[in-house]
Amino acid sequence: MCVSRALALLAVAATLAGCVTTAKPVRKGPDPMHVAMYGPQPEERFPLPAMDISRVNPRYFRQQVAYQTMEPAGTIVIDTQNRFLYLVQGEGMAMRYGIGVGKAGLEFEGAARIGRKAEWPRWTPTPSMIKREPERNLKWANGMEPGLTNPLGPRALYLYKDGKDTLFRIHGTSEPWSIGKAVSSGCIRLFNQDIIDLYGRVPSGSRVVVLQHQTPAEETTPVAAANGFVPPAAI
Repeated sequence: MCVSRALALLAVAATLAGCVTTAKPVRKGPDPMHVAMYGPQPEERFPLPAMDISRVNPRYFRQQVAYQTMEPAGTIVIDTQNRFLYLVQGEGMAMRYGIGVGKAGLEFEGAARIGRKAEWPRWTPTPSMIKREPERNLKWANGMEPGLTNPLGPRALYLYKDGKDTLFRIHGTSEPWSIGKAVSSGCIRLFNQDIIDLYGRVPSGSRVVVLQHQTPAEETTPVAAANGFVPPAAI
């Protein structure tokens, strides 16, 4: 009788043990909205693959934010200190893009105009870039053809002042991990998908204001992503 009871108790214990599971933390993946925003663009001259967003701080993703400025709608404001580019939309709003700032991007301050726009531009390093990194840039002294490895990416905006090229460019990048950082060369770089978006929003002649010494920015709450999605917190 005791043996039967013991066996019964063991059976119950085994049954209960089978109901207990060890919870494992669920690893949250990238936001589907951002995955779509930075997805492939096969219709491009050089089909653009999806961007790996796993190494990027989400604060640098393209998003609509509240932004107070005296600049009129259509103006690009570049905040090099905080690594943001704003396309002013008016009524206290702007489309914000994360940027990487190269050495040349720190050598201009003030207002200019977009004097030229180019799709899949050719890239030629400046003499100073060749001198600074000869092992990397000397072989391209006569220019690099457009393509996925071209440092300017799929689009470039060329800034002019008083009719002269400032040598300041807003462009894409083959190094998406560099967004939000200070980098050794180049001017103002955006994710390739973002420079395509910005390029389509601004015409030649648009005003550009470059700010070099802004105070650290307070993080703003996104109002909407570039595709029109409105986060629940903003409703």
